[in-house]
Amino acid sequence: MPQLYEVIEQAFKKPMVSHDPSKQSLKAWVMFCLRDKGFKVIYAQNADFAIDRKGEKLYFKVSNTAENLDKEFNWVVWDSDAKTAIVIPSE
Repeated sequence: MPQLYEVIEQAFKKPMVSHDPSKQSLKAWVMFCLRDKGFKVIYAQNADFAIDRKGEKLYFKVSNTAENLDKEFNWVVWDSDAKTAIVIPSE
C-alpha cells in the first residue's frame, strides 16, 4: 500500500492546473488532479472524498496545514513552501 500513496502524491507534482486558492478550493483541486491521473474519486460521507480501488475504498481529508490531523484518515496536505500537496497515510 505505501507505493499507492507515492503514486497518489505524484498526481500533485506536475498537475495540469496549478493550485490557485483564489480560483478553486484545495479539495476541488486535489480531486481534479486525481481524476486527471485516472483515479476513481467518489463521494465519502465522513471524509472529503474516497478513492475506489478495485472495490477497496481509501478515505481522505484535505487540509492547508499538517497540524491536529485525525490519524484515522489519510490526508492530503498543502505544503505552502514547496507549493505542492503531500500525502499523509492514516495510522
